[in-house]
Amino acid sequence: MEDFKRIEEIFKAFCDESRLCIINSLRTGEKCACTLLEEVPVAQSTLSHHMKILLDSGIVSSRKDGKWTYYSLSESGCGMAKNLLDDMLEKSKDYKTYTMCT
Repeated sequence: MEDFKRIEEIFKAFCDESRLCIINSLRTGEKCACTLLEEVPVAQSTLSHHMKILLDSGIVSSRKDGKWTYYSLSESGCGMAKNLLDDMLEKSKDYKTYTMCT
């Protein structure tokens, strides 16, 4: 049985313009929240909400350094998302093309 709840969490990360901006920003390297706030036009509380969704999805990872938290794209999480999309869009072995319904 597919774990559709987990799949939903992963793809939810890609279903918001602000989260896509954050992901795009992290493509250039690890960043702290203050840097992300300069690059993504959202309030601090909104950024926190988006970062929770991105962290829960596994697409983004974080690390603490003193009082600062740094965010980066997770290689394993991004790879999992790519594989899930490939798997979901691959036709099954017993795929059939049906003629017009009668």
